[in-house]
Amino acid sequence: MTSLDHDVTVPDAAPSGRSGPSQPILSVRDLVVHFPVRGRGLLGRTTGTVHAVCDVSFEIYPGETLGLVGESGCGKSTASRAVLGLRGATSGQVVFDGQDIADLSTYRMRRLRRQMQIVFQDPMASLDPRLTVHEIISEPLRIHGLHTADRARYVAELMRTVGLNSEHGNRYPHEFSGGQRQRIGIARALALEPKLLVLDEPVSALDVSIQAGVVNLLEDLQHRLGLAYLFVAHDLSVVRHVADRVAVMYLGRIVETGACQEVFANPAHPYTQALISAIPIPDPRKERARRRIVVSGEMPSPTDPPSGCRFRTRCPLFANRLDETERTRCQREMPELAERGQGHPVACHFAEAVPVL
Repeated sequence: MTSLDHDVTVPDAAPSGRSGPSQPILSVRDLVVHFPVRGRGLLGRTTGTVHAVCDVSFEIYPGETLGLVGESGCGKSTASRAVLGLRGATSGQVVFDGQDIADLSTYRMRRLRRQMQIVFQDPMASLDPRLTVHEIISEPLRIHGLHTADRARYVAELMRTVGLNSEHGNRYPHEFSGGQRQRIGIARALALEPKLLVLDEPVSALDVSIQAGVVNLLEDLQHRLGLAYLFVAHDLSVVRHVADRVAVMYLGRIVETGACQEVFANPAHPYTQALISAIPIPDPRKERARRRIVVSGEMPSPTDPPSGCRFRTRCPLFANRLDETERTRCQREMPELAERGQGHPVACHFAEAVPVL
């Protein structure tokens, strides 16, 4: 990508059923991220382990958006940071553009990070208030020694690309609105011409009226530049609009994944069904008549997850419809993420597709 004004033909993602590349830009296999819990005092002995991410696997293809969704604390942000190498993995494999990041030296990893960038949830917290917008966007260029001769022009072009006035490059972040600050963060992420953007709750801190503009910008950039997105979010209504495929996480594990339209139309895991049934419908009559699936209780602690199926302590199916033999299976046996006749992989022994929208 030599110029952001140059249109790029976007390759279609292989899983969507259209013609496209057969090789993913990102492949994650059996990713595990555990944190030790240390006690107080000088010795700080390990007293437990936080099971943040457990055996998570997914792929993202060029030009594709994968939505990684779930409640706060489910491990989706930890997984996204491990993908970028910002968080050390306990085990598993992350392959980006054919390279296993665990095998790379510091020098090679630094060069690879130019191709993998992140946009954070809170635009104000992710921007240095002491720097002007021009300095913020040009900082990665300076670090990597890029565009030394035409840096000012290139930064101005980046600002125009994300919908900002290039003449405002000498202003500071606090002089912009929340939506504009998020556009600054996007421009900074684009500065190194990446192939993959990790979008960590990119619109959750914005007003609803501003969210649509940022989402439309991201979609436009993806089509123009051929970017792949890992879209981390808890708002399924946004994910439904932007994602090609979706992976639903609960307590460190992916419990259901598949094409976005298929999962939303026929969710098979009780947790996915509960999340989708919470999405409001604009039509009041349909909203009143729809089936609601309610999950009670709090998510268990990741330091002491339940045996067997991790969702069973909150599962309405486990509580209301299973017999004693079936419950015993849920208590003892961890359900594998596999195709069970619903058209996409589900981690539930008794998965049943139930339309809830």
